[in-house]
Amino acid sequence: MSTAIGRRRYLTNFEPHRVPHLFTDTLVIGSGGAGLQAALAAAEHGDVLVVTKDAMEHSATAWAQGGIAAALFPGDSPEQHAEDTLRVAYGLGHRKLIADVMAVAPKLIRSLEDLGAKFDYRGADLAAGREGGHTQSRIIHSQDETGKEVMRVLIDRVRAHPRIRVFEECFAIDLLTHEGRNVGAVTHHDKYGHQMFWATTTVLATGGCGCIYRESTNPRVVTGDGLAMALRAGAVLRDMEMIQFHPTVLYVAGAARTLLSEAVRGDGAYLVNRKGERFMPRYDERGELAPRDVVSRAITAEMRRENTSCVYLDMRHFKPGRFAERFPNLDRLCQDFDLHAERDLIPVRPSAHYTVGGIVVDENAETPLPGLLACGEVASTGLHGANRLASNSLLESLVLGWRAGGRAAERARNGNRFDRPLPISHLLPPSPRTALDIVDVANSLRSVMSRNVAVERVSDRLQETLEIIDFWARYVMDKVFVDPSAWETQNMLTVAHCVTQGAFTRCESRGVHFRTDFPDAADQWQRHVDLVRAEGNVQVSTSAVAN
Repeated sequence: MSTAIGRRRYLTNFEPHRVPHLFTDTLVIGSGGAGLQAALAAAEHGDVLVVTKDAMEHSATAWAQGGIAAALFPGDSPEQHAEDTLRVAYGLGHRKLIADVMAVAPKLIRSLEDLGAKFDYRGADLAAGREGGHTQSRIIHSQDETGKEVMRVLIDRVRAHPRIRVFEECFAIDLLTHEGRNVGAVTHHDKYGHQMFWATTTVLATGGCGCIYRESTNPRVVTGDGLAMALRAGAVLRDMEMIQFHPTVLYVAGAARTLLSEAVRGDGAYLVNRKGERFMPRYDERGELAPRDVVSRAITAEMRRENTSCVYLDMRHFKPGRFAERFPNLDRLCQDFDLHAERDLIPVRPSAHYTVGGIVVDENAETPLPGLLACGEVASTGLHGANRLASNSLLESLVLGWRAGGRAAERARNGNRFDRPLPISHLLPPSPRTALDIVDVANSLRSVMSRNVAVERVSDRLQETLEIIDFWARYVMDKVFVDPSAWETQNMLTVAHCVTQGAFTRCESRGVHFRTDFPDAADQWQRHVDLVRAEGNVQVSTSAVAN
């Protein structure tokens, strides 16, 4: 538990008579695939306001090189897709939800094509790729920029929709609650200052928290804001210890950590060590196509065994020109560092990639907090369980985003829209404690999370991390800031505490969570780890897995 984090309800001071107000049927916070899908669905029966702290184009969805998984091809079926997903969920998957989502996946692909999305074809048929953990070739790609292509289609539709208004570069600071329900959000915009947005329904679609780690494949904006906002407002966070590390991220000193898509291994690339030896078959019979958690741990073990900082992707056996044709953007990226796939080994190592846990929601994306929905990476639907099967994330975001928007549209049809502000305000007195350097705290937090709460965890390091976070929180969470980077740091401390507390609580290894002191899965831990802010603390408990 953490009292410094648990005591804080709002990060900023606000009074209704001092700020501008906007009123809408549905407020969507976040502009990735899930958020824009929700906005489009909600706009069928009401006005929608989309708030995003950067430009719409700068989302984790847009960075997704991988594809969308869908059982579209002979020999495959939605049932087999569901079974593959359940197997990789390691006992924490929601069977019914998984079956429902996989059943609509083929229809989703066709609907995206109808909207103008351009996917890869071989002749007259969609091209199907293979990725780790899948028993069939079922991954639909748009070269190596599938997410960017999906976002192109969704952004065009959102910008053209007469009932959707978008506030870009607008920081959502906190969710507003009144009499036990969510009623909107307080935000900050460089031009307009603080604002209060009032909505019948708020949809959180803010993505994960990869940037609490020093090395992450996520855009810089992915700092866990929605997760922290939801916790402060009274929502439940679930299985936050389940952080997926992508095994093959380009490792070049001074360069951004850009992932080399799983599809590269799906096309036949090998993982080799410093001696040039393939090592994955020693760790798993599926070799390079084992699930991501298995591959990440194998790479970590191989680096430790050889005392090296990376391993290598080997595509030198590819047919000349094949890599550049299949992965043109990755080819350009490698060549920027004078690396040529046809001649060179490409240095890679695991980096934080995907937040598997998140805000507890039901099959319609509703949280237990009335008026609040969540979808995409910020939500814990039960589709991923303890691990994420490759290319299921875009699928989940688009399907659950549409469901969230549909539920918001229902509420807009049946509910009363706000026509005046509610009497909600917050004034925190100045803190008597000394101020810490916010930039230094954020950088130090990323470092300690990368050392102690990464691919491998152990009890004493987790306890140490909780103590360090709690110390920083006492001097950071007690203050009111007026700078988005400070709000991000407060959110990162909050979410890092939840990730570490979950990892400390779960005394077993399951999916992406690996404890070296508890290296096996335990039947008694086939349960969810839940965190909620209550009585001035962040409290932890466990709950049964739904079927």
